[in-house]
Amino acid sequence: MSEELGFLVRDIGEAGIAEMAGSPALAADVDQHAAAVRDLLVGPGGSHPEPDALMTYLHGFAEDAFKRGWWPDSTRDWEFVRIVTVCWMMRQGGPPRSGDDSVG
Repeated sequence: MSEELGFLVRDIGEAGIAEMAGSPALAADVDQHAAAVRDLLVGPGGSHPEPDALMTYLHGFAEDAFKRGWWPDSTRDWEFVRIVTVCWMMRQGGPPRSGDDSVG
């Protein structure tokens, strides 16, 4: 991942995590994406993915999204939510819990 893309992904993740504090809908979307990412990386019912696995997934996902022409125009599109989710998972060490007051 280029340094510029890395900075953009970091900024998207930080902005999205901050937005989750005031957006139950975004927090719920992140919760659903976290379950999907976990299942993809460690299998259904698996434990939280290792940080290296999350970072590798995030790099590949972001590069593919940008190659397809995606740009973060909305905080509700699928790619934005997936990037926020992986950043959240890396920060928290696990998927977000419903009603988690520590968001943001």
